[in-house]
Amino acid sequence: MNGEGKVVCVTGGSGYIASWIVKLLLLRGYAVKATVRDPNDQKKTDHLLALDGAKERLQLFKANLLEEGSFEHAIDGCEAVFHTASPVKPFAADPQAELIELAVKGTMNVLETCTKVPSVKRVILTSSIATVFCPKPPLGPNDLIDETVFSDPSVCEENKQWYLLSKTLAEDAARQFAKANKIDLVVINPGFVVGPILQPALNFSVDVIVDFINGKNTFNQRNHRFVDVRDVALAHVKTLETPSASGRYIIVGPATVTTNEIEKVLREFYPDLRIADESEEGTSPLNYKASVAEKVKSLGIELTPAETSLRDTVLSLKEKCLL
Repeated sequence: MNGEGKVVCVTGGSGYIASWIVKLLLLRGYAVKATVRDPNDQKKTDHLLALDGAKERLQLFKANLLEEGSFEHAIDGCEAVFHTASPVKPFAADPQAELIELAVKGTMNVLETCTKVPSVKRVILTSSIATVFCPKPPLGPNDLIDETVFSDPSVCEENKQWYLLSKTLAEDAARQFAKANKIDLVVINPGFVVGPILQPALNFSVDVIVDFINGKNTFNQRNHRFVDVRDVALAHVKTLETPSASGRYIIVGPATVTTNEIEKVLREFYPDLRIADESEEGTSPLNYKASVAEKVKSLGIELTPAETSLRDTVLSLKEKCLL
């Protein structure tokens, strides 16, 4: 097992992507120190404690993104830190407090702690494709995006894309701090994440699939681009296990999926399903060419087809009685 004898930390351990990262790490033999807001909240922790290997090699720690030093006990003695803890919500009444402050201050809090822990050799940051697809000037339909493209905070702000802004500012702050403090930082930039859930409650991206099942098209768009949560988790673990891994890794499905194609897959479960009509222009920028996951393939990851991810999402939702 790759991780035998190695200790790593996962922040925001009860989240959608983080739960899968914890699962994979335990399966590979790592000892995992995961942070959660409240270790006594069984609804948030039972699914982690039930994972294979958790009894022997999983410890839960209380931590708060805005509380300076609150990650110290969890990070102490770790050789790598996966920082996934960050708010995910496309709409916020108070974007500064609900999104930006939590994302940026939380990231800096974790990185500052890492500078004080000599055992930490690499930090893997869960960012988002949101930090890529709002550059200045805007992307055109024939533009190819890769890891060298960065969203411009002013574009996010002008378009009131507060979640995109929070992720862009947090990643930018992390890269600058890592460079100044000689931290080996690797950044994962996933697209829209779907796939089976381990946690017992819906999260935003899987909720969008529930909306489809209910005939709603959340973003009112015709084309969609998904990436499987299991692939995203594996990308995180592979960047730890690949010494040469560096910089950013975009991970997103190789092709767009139309609403009709989604409908077709979901009709296997719901024969009468009709998803609401879409407008020509969706609210999410998808004006980029498909070959955007070349770098992540160098880690040896084969991306899961969207149809498989959608089916497995529905099966896990049914299993957890969330439909």
